[in-house]
Amino acid sequence: MSDQTEVSKRVEALRQEIEHHTYLYYAKDAPEISDAAFDSLMRELRELEAAHPELIVPQSPTQRVGGYVGEQFSPVVHKRRLYSLDNAMDFAELNAWLDRVEDTFGQMVPVCCELKIDGSSIALTYEDGLLVRAATRGDGTTGEDVTANMRTVRDVPLRLRAAALSSVASSAESLELRGEVYMPKSSFEMLNAAAEMEGKAPFANPRNAAAGSLRQKDPHVTAERDLSTFLYAVADDGELEVEGQWELLQWLREAGFHVNPDVELCTTKEQVRAFCERALERRGALAYEIDGVVVKVNSFARQRQMGFTARAPRWAIAYKFPPEEKTTLLRDITVQVGRTGKLTPVAELDPVVVAGSTVARATLHNEDEVERKDVRVGDTVIVRKAGDVIPEVLGPVLSLRPADASPWHMPRVCPSCGSVVIREDNEADYRCISIDCPAQSLERLLHWASRGALDIDGMGEEIVSRLVASGRLSDVADYYTLTEPELAALDMGRVNKKGEPITLGKTVAAKLIVAIDESKSRSFARVIYGLGIRHVGKTVAELVAAAFPTMELLSTATEEELAKVSGVGEKIAHAIFMFMRTPDNVDVIERLARYQVTMADEGALSGDEGDKPLEGLTFVLTGSLVRSGMTRDEAGSALKALGAKVTGSVSKKTSFVVAGEEAGSKLDKALSLGVPVLDEQQFLELLETRQVPESES
Repeated sequence: MSDQTEVSKRVEALRQEIEHHTYLYYAKDAPEISDAAFDSLMRELRELEAAHPELIVPQSPTQRVGGYVGEQFSPVVHKRRLYSLDNAMDFAELNAWLDRVEDTFGQMVPVCCELKIDGSSIALTYEDGLLVRAATRGDGTTGEDVTANMRTVRDVPLRLRAAALSSVASSAESLELRGEVYMPKSSFEMLNAAAEMEGKAPFANPRNAAAGSLRQKDPHVTAERDLSTFLYAVADDGELEVEGQWELLQWLREAGFHVNPDVELCTTKEQVRAFCERALERRGALAYEIDGVVVKVNSFARQRQMGFTARAPRWAIAYKFPPEEKTTLLRDITVQVGRTGKLTPVAELDPVVVAGSTVARATLHNEDEVERKDVRVGDTVIVRKAGDVIPEVLGPVLSLRPADASPWHMPRVCPSCGSVVIREDNEADYRCISIDCPAQSLERLLHWASRGALDIDGMGEEIVSRLVASGRLSDVADYYTLTEPELAALDMGRVNKKGEPITLGKTVAAKLIVAIDESKSRSFARVIYGLGIRHVGKTVAELVAAAFPTMELLSTATEEELAKVSGVGEKIAHAIFMFMRTPDNVDVIERLARYQVTMADEGALSGDEGDKPLEGLTFVLTGSLVRSGMTRDEAGSALKALGAKVTGSVSKKTSFVVAGEEAGSKLDKALSLGVPVLDEQQFLELLETRQVPESES
């Protein structure tokens, strides 16, 4: 037997041994060898493959982390649509669903209860037992290719275990399996701690961290993020010789996947409720985040009998946990000054972990809200996350209030510049009206560079703050005087391991100069929005730009002329009129014009607006447009260019709702009102053909 043959056999034996121990570690949670012994096996395999590169195959355990792959994030069409789940927000709604199941079959049938993992959905495709593709959920029909990154996740088998392949139907050319990618709580905390040490913004929660880690261009970054998975579904149950969800979970475990052990096959409503109650009790003790329990009719045959609605299976429901509430100490109430001068009270809290992330601050909105909730410095307060996302102070625990705690009042001078603040009639907010206010300056600069305005990619808060501190930025026109060398040399206020100052660097500086130059050609409406005029949001900016298509026309318009614009009115007209007659603002606009920033809507001036095939139709956008990569603003602009009106809420007057990934309550309302719904593919076809879709009867 030749040496080459011996080496080949040894390589294959090592691969099988490593895969076996990976399976025991992740799928069975029952390792047989130490980490050191496992590392020794991996080291030997790497050395043999390095000496014999012709033996390397993509499915080798050593190939989990590769280099940058150009096909990353390209569109992937799922074998079958990934549906959302309907929610039960309390036990009454859960019981109502169980009643419907019982009514369908004339008796209570077995249901499978599983923890609802708070992560990012993933679809894994195997051919001949080998992992060939991994894709995100996307809009449910089309996701993004993240194969290179998913190969780095240690508990994902690169090939299925031989014992499980016998249950795969002979007709199945490929097998698409589905589950959730998540980041353990401990890994999330370490990731955010490292981010804060580097001066970077922390992730809001483990779900966002998992999704962000999965979309890294460099798989090595993903490999360092300590992601894990739980698999729980198959795209086409006819491709496996299993009869139901419970049996599928057993097969997935046997195939080598990490399957959540907290599952139960229930035959009564009481058992389902008890499972949900135990899950809620254990939520905080788990190593990963959950936000509810998924209940599924167990039998695949019965699932097919119940079928689907337009957005969700009728045979499954997600029981959502009530928002998690914690108590903590209110150390102080500080005041934050926004870009329009609005003063917002902020609760400064003893840090507390709520719904997966640490909360140390929460907005209190305005003085009236502080008075209504009667929260005082020194109080023990109840904190939760609205929608498990936004920190919110519910109120005080009065029995724990200190004797000397006194009611809080808004300061009468701006904490940033010391100017007197005012509160206008019929308004809840106090405002600083000084145009020289430093806090407003920073917020205005960030607003100008934001995605919805001039979209200066990469110009984030840290860089803007350093430029303001150095004296290089004071107003938005200053962006267009920046040079690449001075940006490269910008001191970021940190030092490296050698104690040397960290600068922005040439690479980032070059990208920022390109982004600044590109921002000059943004639409006139975005320039108006970017100026940060009070009450002028994106929609109003578009209305104003259409009515006054040059900066000269806008700056000379009277309050009466402005107020006549549909959707503007006296209040907004007054704000625009005053802004355009403030000398400091006029100076900034004149400088922007000199730097060749867009000052007119050329299309409107030329009269070349084209035909308007969607004129008279009203659209509402919801969810994310993953396939095209369009933002909702871009999609809205495309519709408006064809004459459509785009609004933010659904009513009987809505013509169409465009529903992307994770479409929520707007989609539900559209379905309840009978409003036609377009998925992303239909929306893109509409833009391409410029033809109004026919409503389905």
